[in-house]
Amino acid sequence: MTKFNVFVDKIHSYIYSKTNFDILSKENMDKVKSSAGRFSTSAVSGTFNTLTVVMSMYFILYFMLASPRLFERILSSSAPLKRANISLIGEKLRKLIMANAIGIPVVALGQGIVGLIGYFIFGAPSPILLFALTAAASMIPVVGAAIIYVPVCVFMIAEGNTGQGLGLAAYCLVVVGLTDNLLRFTLLKKLENIHPLNTVFGIIMGMNLFGFMGLIFGPILISFTLLLVQVYRNEFSDEDTPPELELPNRDNDQGDRVDLIV
Repeated sequence: MTKFNVFVDKIHSYIYSKTNFDILSKENMDKVKSSAGRFSTSAVSGTFNTLTVVMSMYFILYFMLASPRLFERILSSSAPLKRANISLIGEKLRKLIMANAIGIPVVALGQGIVGLIGYFIFGAPSPILLFALTAAASMIPVVGAAIIYVPVCVFMIAEGNTGQGLGLAAYCLVVVGLTDNLLRFTLLKKLENIHPLNTVFGIIMGMNLFGFMGLIFGPILISFTLLLVQVYRNEFSDEDTPPELELPNRDNDQGDRVDLIV
């Protein structure tokens, strides 16, 4: 804690010397307290909503697992769709859930473990806590685990551990980044070949709708929506076997066919 206070004092002194702006003034601290109060209220509300969703999910899951075949037959017989499309929905939905509910957490855990090794090697503070934060942050689109290890590297360099900080930065950029790409392009492609844009937009939309649970449910919802579009085409196409979606390229070549679930 003492090292952290020294680090904050260094940052405060540097900013004040360059801009003559006191970031730790009473007015600014009051603003921070007000923002922290609003954030804590939002966090408590979000936690309550998440617990409510989880409890409801387990309540429904109990009846689904108690009589799974009966539940499946009821859904199949009630759906106003062709039998082939019902089978398609079941197969695709199973793969989507496997890829998102299992694949994404496994990728996050893998990045966290690789990051933990680097934190121990280069002597980062609180490596176990950083492991948990890195694993959670790796599911965030665009920035990913960098939102955790970049400030850690800056903190270590500011403390005077320049070699260790630069070494950790190089390790995370190369090894952690390579682990992310390797797991995503091997494990997730084996489970279900989901386009990265589905994941990015799914997470952005899902976190707005479901909070933290949206990291998993968002991509599933996006992919399932595209699946329903494909089922709609199958149901109402005049042909017995409707053509797959075709997207023209720059040369107006209509030869490449792209499935809606990309």
